[in-house]
Amino acid sequence: MVETTPAPSPELQAERGFLTEARAALARMYRDVEGREIPVIGGEDNDERFTNEANARAYEQRTQALLDLPDVPLFFGLLDYETGTIEDLDRIHIGRRHVHDGNGVPLVIDWRAPVSVPFYRATRTDRQRVLLRRRYGFSDAAELTGFEDEPLIGAGSEDQADAFLRAEIERPRTGPMRDIVATIQPEQDDLVRAPLHPTVCVQGAPGTGKTAVGLHRVAYLLYTERERLSRGGVVIVGPNRSFLSYIRKVLPALGEVDVRQITIDELIPQPAAAADDAEAARVKGDARMERVLHRALWSFVGQPTEGILYSKGSRRYRVHDDEVLDIVTALRESTRYAPGRNALAQRIAHAVLVQMERRGESPDDRVQNAVARSKPVKALVDAVWPRVAPEQILYRLFSDADFLAQSAGDDLTEDERAALLWPKAPRSWKSAQWSDADTVLLDELDDLIERQSGSLGHLVLDEAQDLSAMQLRALGRRCRTGSATVLGDLAQATTPWAAGSWDLVLGHLAKSDGVVAELDRGFRVPDQIIEFAAKLLPQIAPTLGVPRGVRTVADALAVVRTDEHSVPAALVDACKAALAGEGTVAMIAADDQVPALQEALATAGLEPALLGAAEDAMDTARLVCVPASLAKGLEFDAVVVAEPANIVAAEPRGLQRLYVVLTRAVSHLQIVHAAPLPGALGQG
Repeated sequence: MVETTPAPSPELQAERGFLTEARAALARMYRDVEGREIPVIGGEDNDERFTNEANARAYEQRTQALLDLPDVPLFFGLLDYETGTIEDLDRIHIGRRHVHDGNGVPLVIDWRAPVSVPFYRATRTDRQRVLLRRRYGFSDAAELTGFEDEPLIGAGSEDQADAFLRAEIERPRTGPMRDIVATIQPEQDDLVRAPLHPTVCVQGAPGTGKTAVGLHRVAYLLYTERERLSRGGVVIVGPNRSFLSYIRKVLPALGEVDVRQITIDELIPQPAAAADDAEAARVKGDARMERVLHRALWSFVGQPTEGILYSKGSRRYRVHDDEVLDIVTALRESTRYAPGRNALAQRIAHAVLVQMERRGESPDDRVQNAVARSKPVKALVDAVWPRVAPEQILYRLFSDADFLAQSAGDDLTEDERAALLWPKAPRSWKSAQWSDADTVLLDELDDLIERQSGSLGHLVLDEAQDLSAMQLRALGRRCRTGSATVLGDLAQATTPWAAGSWDLVLGHLAKSDGVVAELDRGFRVPDQIIEFAAKLLPQIAPTLGVPRGVRTVADALAVVRTDEHSVPAALVDACKAALAGEGTVAMIAADDQVPALQEALATAGLEPALLGAAEDAMDTARLVCVPASLAKGLEFDAVVVAEPANIVAAEPRGLQRLYVVLTRAVSHLQIVHAAPLPGALGQG
């Protein structure tokens, strides 16, 4: 990368002038929109109010999208095309959003536009009519510092693009995750620009950029399918708030400000106040629970022992119990619970109307509705097909061993049923406290009782390998007619309730037609670190291939063994050494060790922040103490890991957790331990 010099070249000066012009043009575009009066449709009916509210939202989103972010470069690349490739435009600057001058002439082309594709795809053997590709270097304050040209004809080197990629990846990190729009690789671009349907599932090894691919795919789909997606909206579901805080600035930097980013617990609004042990959570998350819940719900529908007698004036109309039984049997096989209850009343009423017609009467719909609401019909329906609440059913399952056994059938073992039963049941279902896993079961029951309406336009699931089958079913219900982007790494599945293979994940999500793609080139993790962590793969994910790192970094990996009492001091020394360089530093340890180690670092004067204590922990400190359970999806310039054996011992899938922890470093990883290294890591 060419550095800024006291006397910049004429071309660099010209590019800086162009950047100033483009920023001024964007400011004009913003002012034009901001000063525009929003048309208001008169009247008070619901349709007109809805239209006015939609117009106001669209105006606000358009205005926000045109804000010039001072720390985000307005463009990052340039293409010189062969003359005549693009009408009246042989040179285009490529950036995060479209910018034009006052006459509509484009100054910056959106990276998502078809004309920008060769920036990511063109090679010397497939130039796509490109003569030269230019990449720009910027300071953290978005000041243009230099550029690097890659001619695609004549003399040149294929290594130039790799050098730019390496320089961008190794640029020290500060604050939240950055976008990768300037460094998207061809295999990533294929996934970013994949069609809206079918669902795309990305199996991505550590450092392959799967999260970035998912975020850029959202931005691309909103560019190409905005009207279609705006009807249902786009939601990104992440594993925890720390992760979502880390990725929160990527989409706004790409001009997309109207995407919800939430956890699954926030998507399902039922409050959770209780906690499960690992075995109970595993069973509650298993796909078999759908059948258990289905049996439990429909067991409330009973056998009619008598019919009804409906009186109208001096006339009597009887519907016998066998006819009611036929109606109940037919409805059980063709409806959800709540609509079935309503239909039962209507069909009994219809049977009465048939008798009325046979006697020469001419009843209409009003008469049928009156019969359906009559006292004898309501009493029969309440007796045979009672109203139920999801909490009522789940309470009975967890407090009544016989009911649980009846509902479980052959699906759950005796030990699994025992794990579900409450040692001491609350006094009633109205006073019960529910766990996170319970809220998902309540959501399933709610849908079994009455189908949830509406559908998201697009759903992004990050770290999807950790979701249970029942969680995936809940997410799939919210995206029945939409599409999804599923991101994860089976080797990083740390939850006991993880659903399993990607085929199973897609099946539970009701997206079995989804396409599974694999990213196995690790751009962001040095090859030495990937190779070291991959020693665990035969134990944790034997079906996966070993990922490849495209970068090596001098002294990327160091393993320091010390005695038990010297671990805190050794960690202090390792963190001090890491802080002597540039960028972010993470000290990662087993969750229960973090408070004491954070105190040791603070006593040494290092001022560490604690991830999870505040959403902006990674914004405000270079050194962050990270509980191992929160490390997934994050990256740091340097990582110091304390006692891998303790990380493994802390949970049932501890080796998977350690694999996550070991693959968070972009440049340097140092391991400090007294206990022997776990598994294959200690075998030299």
